[in-house]
Amino acid sequence: MKFAYKAMNRDGKEVFGVIESESQALAINDVKNLGLFPTVVREASKSDERRARKTKKGINEFYIGGVKVKQLVVMTRQLSTLIDAGLPLLRSLNILIAQQKASKLKDILREMTADIQGGSTFSDALAKHPKYFDRLYVNMVRAGEVGGMLEVVLQRLAIFMERRQALKRKVKGAMIYPIAVLTIAAGIVWFLLTYIVPEFATVFKDFGAKLPAMTLILIEIGDFCRFKWWIVLLTITTTLNVIKILSKIKLTKRIMDRVVLKLPLVGDLVTKVAVARFARTLGTLITSGVPILQSLKITKETIGNEVIENAIMKVHDSIKDGDTIAAPLDESKVFPAMVVNMIDVGEETGSLDSMLMKVADIYDAEVEAAVEAMLRLMEPIIIIVLGGIIGFIVIALYLPIFSLADAISGQ
Repeated sequence: MKFAYKAMNRDGKEVFGVIESESQALAINDVKNLGLFPTVVREASKSDERRARKTKKGINEFYIGGVKVKQLVVMTRQLSTLIDAGLPLLRSLNILIAQQKASKLKDILREMTADIQGGSTFSDALAKHPKYFDRLYVNMVRAGEVGGMLEVVLQRLAIFMERRQALKRKVKGAMIYPIAVLTIAAGIVWFLLTYIVPEFATVFKDFGAKLPAMTLILIEIGDFCRFKWWIVLLTITTTLNVIKILSKIKLTKRIMDRVVLKLPLVGDLVTKVAVARFARTLGTLITSGVPILQSLKITKETIGNEVIENAIMKVHDSIKDGDTIAAPLDESKVFPAMVVNMIDVGEETGSLDSMLMKVADIYDAEVEAAVEAMLRLMEPIIIIVLGGIIGFIVIALYLPIFSLADAISGQ
């Protein structure tokens, strides 16, 4: 049953709306769960529903910060559990709203509840918040609504988001150590060049000794870092901005992405991450009942590499013409032979979705192994490079000591 309500929000303003509930007592409780204080709750008429569509706003609040992926995962799991327990969607959403602390997610849940009460589907309500619920999320929910298995799809979504975040954490976490080491090392070298080297240069100048070429070069570098540091900063900033602009141009982005794939170690890692993401996204969508062509379009948007995205679009066009997935993947020369063969077997046996999930599991492990291998190789390279720089500075500073000894003995 639908009930019309009048209530006061936290600002003391009157809010009107329509809520779906099993009884008037439950409707009153649901209105309270929205963070409102009900004054009137009665059975809704057609005019009440029309009025609610026009005046459904007014429950929103402003919060600094967005919604974390962890929050979305927990919310998705909880919603799946509530629906699986037999609770209606609106009742489930109201329970989630009551459990949430004041946050952006609570505000979004309120908006979605109001939209659903106004006649929208759950997927349409989600689609109004693309910043937090991407096309993959919306389309999977839509497929779940059509297939009558919303709780199952929500559970799959939660698992998918958890594994996707785990993969991101592995890659990002692996980069923390080398970045931290390089940052500290750069700070030490900068300190030596801007504070220690000038002190030595003053001593050398006072004695009037002839300095070796290596020492003169080091002093010049030190002076440059002290007085013209802004050129270094401007160069780095300009380079990053140029790369950012070029990455937005389709042709240059394609060239840059192709170059990245050809880089030793990095290219292999990028390919494996893309394959894992492709397989898990496509497998999850197909398992949830999203049509294959639509699934491929959504999957393409999650990759982030123009070359691999083009390969996926060729697969899309191939299927549209009645062909297979494996053939265009093989022709692209981007996807490894093992992946192509497994997908080919999956197509032939009618178990493409499960085969894609197996590929995703395999390549998640491959990514972890590739990251560890890259770290093992980077550590000695970083040590050698830093040792070379520090060694150059030390030698350049100590070489003039012999000249100074001669100058002192000559006096």
